[in-house]
Order: sequence, then structure tokens, then C-alpha cells
Amino acid sequence: MQTHGRKERERAQRHQLIVSAARELAETEGWDAVTTRRLADRIEYSQPVLYSHFRGKNEIVGAVALDGFTELTTAVRSVVPAGAEPRAAVAALAHTYLDFAEQHPAVYDAMFSLSNGLPFADAATPPQLQEAFAVLRDTLSRVAGSVEPDLFTEVSWAALHGLATLTRAGRLPAEDSASRLEVLVDRLVAG
Repeated sequence: MQTHGRKERERAQRHQLIVSAARELAETEGWDAVTTRRLADRIEYSQPVLYSHFRGKNEIVGAVALDGFTELTTAVRSVVPAGAEPRAAVAALAHTYLDFAEQHPAVYDAMFSLSNGLPFADAATPPQLQEAFAVLRDTLSRVAGSVEPDLFTEVSWAALHGLATLTRAGRLPAEDSASRLEVLVDRLVAG
């Protein structure tokens, strides 16, 4: 029995090693650089070992995305205190979301832009995604007014994602980012 437990721990450690190596490689060189051959070399295991954990790159991207959703959830929870004034709470959420997208571009891409095999808004949606949505909804529902909270959260999230994506792509001037965010927060809170 102890051997089985040790093997499971070693497997979980290898799994996390693969995910961490993929994330690091994507953050430094982009997702195109993340191949099973490069990952195998980086973690010093054979490609068949990688395939015993993941069927392909999409599953690796999905694992990085799940970690990203967990990190985003933790970040938002840490800056939005319970009982905070609604505008301050929404502003903290928005700043944290955009900071996360800017500071972790490869992870953000894994979460939202790349094929990752993760179902959104579905019965099979992983708990990490459900929790991330819930933490956004918990804050945004304070200012949703008469709009159904899930719908308000989806629209607000889409607006934040649009700001993150368009700014990063150079479609919106970076020097106006703070002003744009203030306008968005004001509109969200005005309900």
C-alpha cells in the first residue's frame, strides 16, 4: 500500500513538473515553443512519460489554464475584502484581473485564447472555472441592480477581457489604460 501511495505522489509531482515547465516555456518563448520534445528535454523524462500524463498539447494548455483560474481566483479574493464598499470592490477586482492578464500573458492565453479542451458554462465545467466565475459574480452582483447576476457578470467579464486583449494586442493605446478602466468601473457601478 505504501508503494502505491508513493507512486501516486511521484505521478502527481511529474504532472505538476510538466505543467510548470510548459508554463515557464510559454511565458519565456511563447506557446509555439511548447512541444512534447522540448518539455521532455526540459523535465528530463521521455516523451512517452509526458503522453502518460497528457494526450497532447491541448491537455497541457488546459492544465496551465486550470492553474491560472485558481491563481486568478486567489488574487481576486485577496484584494476584495468582504463588506468592502461596492465601487472599491469592483475597482479592486478590475485592476486585479487586468494586472493578472498583463503579468501572465501565456497563462491568460491558455485560459481564454488557445484550444484547451475545457468546457465553459456547461455541466462539465471544471471546479476551478466555476470558482473563478463565482468570485467575479460575488463582487459584481453587488452592483448588478435589476440585471440577473450571472448575466451581469458575463457582460462585465467580457468587457474586462476585451480591455485586456485589445490593450495587449496594441489595438488600444496603453497610456489610456487607467482612464479606460475608470470609465468601465464607473459604468459597472452605475448599473
